[in-house]
Amino acid sequence: MIGTPPYSFDRMVTSEELSNDDLAVSVDDDALVVRATIDRPEDRNALNENVINGLLDVFEFADKGDARVVVIRGAGGTFCAGGDIKSMAGAVGHGSKAYREGFAGMKELIETAIDTGALTVAAVEGYCLAGGMGLAAACDVIVASDEATFGTPEVDIGIFPAQALVPIMRTVNEKQALKLLFTGEHIDAETAHEIGFTTDIVSAEEFETELESLVDDLVTPSSFMIKLGKESFYNQREMGFNEALDYMREMVTMLAMSDDAEEGFNAFLTDSEPDWRGRPDDE
Repeated sequence: MIGTPPYSFDRMVTSEELSNDDLAVSVDDDALVVRATIDRPEDRNALNENVINGLLDVFEFADKGDARVVVIRGAGGTFCAGGDIKSMAGAVGHGSKAYREGFAGMKELIETAIDTGALTVAAVEGYCLAGGMGLAAACDVIVASDEATFGTPEVDIGIFPAQALVPIMRTVNEKQALKLLFTGEHIDAETAHEIGFTTDIVSAEEFETELESLVDDLVTPSSFMIKLGKESFYNQREMGFNEALDYMREMVTMLAMSDDAEEGFNAFLTDSEPDWRGRPDDE
């Protein structure tokens, strides 16, 4: 579970307060983009309690403020090699309760990445393995360097990648995912793209430029539209066809009645730039 932070989200929180020893966080000047960098390069940016709780705080900060995009990446040219094996090993011999508590953080992280109202971007360089691949799959957009490597090697230590499986299986072709999950093989960025895992593959030399261009595109729409659009997308995919159409009619009605939709219509008609207010109609 998320720890009690030394601040309140009822006031403006600084990036220094969101950062911790294993996670470096920055907020753009306009507060629309939050960037979180897993900073454990000596451990290939493995997910420990500090990282997970820090990312949960970042998502909460984004939901409480104006952020439209959250970018997650790793330090030292590696995205994330998965869960911290040393931390997991601490549960050996302590029974099922210890394991359930130990795995709860990953469950909450995946859920929160999907539920947050901001668009989440996994900026993948180097290794994206195991729980790191699960974290990337839980993000809305995955932009990867052409030198990135993906895989779920938990099988090598006798563990099935059960939690990472959930977002991965909703991202790629079922049979290709099954092979990946059971063999633990590493695949290159081109193969990951072919099976539908990534959104974009860019050259390592142009990674920063392409990432910033993507963020610029994603941050342009209304924050209210992003929130409801993302919520709609994830909810409708679990519905039957007719149920999804009925649900989406209600969601687009809510969007059309919002202040931002009115602003968008007016901006279109007057050939001007919209000034998004990020909220529904007060009525």
